[in-house]
Amino acid sequence: MPCVINQDCILPCQFKNEITDMRWERVDPEFVIVSYDHRGSSYSESFRSRASLFEDQISRGNSDLLLRGVKVDDEGGYECTAKINGVYYRHYIFLPVEAPVSTFRIHQDGNRITCSSEGIYPQPELTWSTEPPSNTTLQNRTTVHQTEEKLYDISSSLTVPDGSDRIYSCTIRTQLKYTGTKWWRATLAEPGAEVTICCTSSDYYGTSLVWRFNHHQIILTKTDRNISNISEEWRKHVRNVSASGSLTLQDVTSDQEGVYSCELSGGEETIITHLYLRRTGENLVVPELIRRTVVCVVIAAAAAGFIMFYKKKMEESEALQL
Repeated sequence: MPCVINQDCILPCQFKNEITDMRWERVDPEFVIVSYDHRGSSYSESFRSRASLFEDQISRGNSDLLLRGVKVDDEGGYECTAKINGVYYRHYIFLPVEAPVSTFRIHQDGNRITCSSEGIYPQPELTWSTEPPSNTTLQNRTTVHQTEEKLYDISSSLTVPDGSDRIYSCTIRTQLKYTGTKWWRATLAEPGAEVTICCTSSDYYGTSLVWRFNHHQIILTKTDRNISNISEEWRKHVRNVSASGSLTLQDVTSDQEGVYSCELSGGEETIITHLYLRRTGENLVVPELIRRTVVCVVIAAAAAGFIMFYKKKMEESEALQL
């Protein structure tokens, strides 16, 4: 599992027997981070304030290394060497680091749709798609910029034809060393007032579901036993939650403008969806349902209402367990 940049991370190294001497080293470039013996521990100057052993547990076989404030430069190979009963044992690990998408913006200005995100690592790729699929090549311009902290900012603009009724999506993808692929998808949908939000467009069904408003306020929770718990404040707005996690909202007013977050989890896979709902018309009351478009986002379209930005979708596949 990768370590997240600017957070703390533990590099594992454990044995069943008592350890008398041990050390941690970087493999490339090669240098000693910390060494330990009966006199105590000795850290290299560059890691003195960022690394520490669990010294009270070393005698019981725990040689884990705590690394604080992970940086891009920390990515690479590490070797833990321990002396047990006069014999040296070595344990090698590769430490991948990542800065996942934390902000995801998609907006339309005239015939131009722009999708962007900042502070990503490793270097991302961005692609566009439509629903229904387009037979022509989508004309877009994508720029990637690397910051001084070696993180990446990415932005892409797409020109759409007049009168297009397609739904446009951008996907940001990163390839982590040894740990699989992550991707986030943003979709610009049509105006509407009654909204059914799909937690995922795949056939994945998790064992637990949480919907939140503005990242903190819990709308509802759901378990694999099909038990839903809706907060009192949201009872009048939650019309339905499906078996796959789709959330249908009703009687939406300006008080419900904001970010909606869905976490669908099960086993080792988690899909996270963030949606931004904002007001675009004066009249928030929709007198009747005009039409319904069934995609990952279902909109009850009206002359005045809302624009929903389906902001982030994440699927994580783990191949290395640190």
